[in-house]
Amino acid sequence: MKTGHLQLQTYFNLSRIKGFFKRDRRNSGYDSRPFLIMVQKEITDSVRSWRFIILLIIIFLTCLGSLYSSLSNFSEVIKNSTGENSFFFLKLFTHSDGTLPPFFVFVGFLGPLLGISLGFDAINSEQNRGTLSRLMAQPIPRDFVLNAKFVAGLILLAIMFFTLAFLIIGAGLIALGIPPTAEEFLRIVSFTVLSIVYVSFWLNLSIFFSVKFKQAATSALSGIAVWLFFTVFYPLLINIILKGLRPSQYALPRTVYIFEKLKFGLVQIIPNELFSEITSVLLMPNIRSLGPLTTGQVAGAIPGALPFGQSLLIVWPQLTGLIALTMLCFIFSYILFMRREIRSR
Repeated sequence: MKTGHLQLQTYFNLSRIKGFFKRDRRNSGYDSRPFLIMVQKEITDSVRSWRFIILLIIIFLTCLGSLYSSLSNFSEVIKNSTGENSFFFLKLFTHSDGTLPPFFVFVGFLGPLLGISLGFDAINSEQNRGTLSRLMAQPIPRDFVLNAKFVAGLILLAIMFFTLAFLIIGAGLIALGIPPTAEEFLRIVSFTVLSIVYVSFWLNLSIFFSVKFKQAATSALSGIAVWLFFTVFYPLLINIILKGLRPSQYALPRTVYIFEKLKFGLVQIIPNELFSEITSVLLMPNIRSLGPLTTGQVAGAIPGALPFGQSLLIVWPQLTGLIALTMLCFIFSYILFMRREIRSR
């Protein structure tokens, strides 16, 4: 932590001396070197922290466990598969023998904890140590601090999830002996990018709480409380509300359809549900719809796997909503941090 601040202080002192003796046009424009130094410092601090190492080990072990669970009876899956497009590599992410959940379920459950752990003390820890005011005293834009926190976390998430995805692909190459098709590889890469966006939402939410609250424990508990609310309590509230609104068995089909549309719409604000729906469509090409369908919409439909473009069109509203939630959390954090008064202790 101190090494990163010493590097920044040394760089700014050298820049002042160089600018005093020699006027360079590069000094009058945008200089990204301080930002890159801050990102490097944040990545180094996160990698060396024990909480990141512990969560990395947990996610790595769960990845190996889900991979072993999917490969334990994979020969039966191959025998029961029919058709040319069996998508064996996608089944590595979605199939399980029942002992452990598949890999995408683990990502949906442990991903929020990873994002919260990376950002819950991003700003308040700097202020409590007194290093934030020293950093603000340097000739750098104020938003560099918040942007560097987010970019460093985003880089770590990208490295982690792409490493795990390629690890599963490598295990599939050894187990199956055939390479993935272009569509399978595209779907796996899309799932990996989606996982990064999903965890980035929780990273931005934890950074927002870190800016809002002065104590790291309060911001961490706030992030975990939001995660528990969306995971446990909000579905319970929805079930209670829908139980009172459920139509009788003698209700008209139109009434049942409206009820199902209401049920589908109420869960669309849950980040976990959005991630689960998008992942299911991307990794399971046989899924052709997410919401309720009328009899006229189902009539004439030919069962089969959808191409990647059609699957992406199905989940485009959910994908847009998840990206919008991530951007909103970052915007709120940005506005709150830029308006915050920072004093030296």
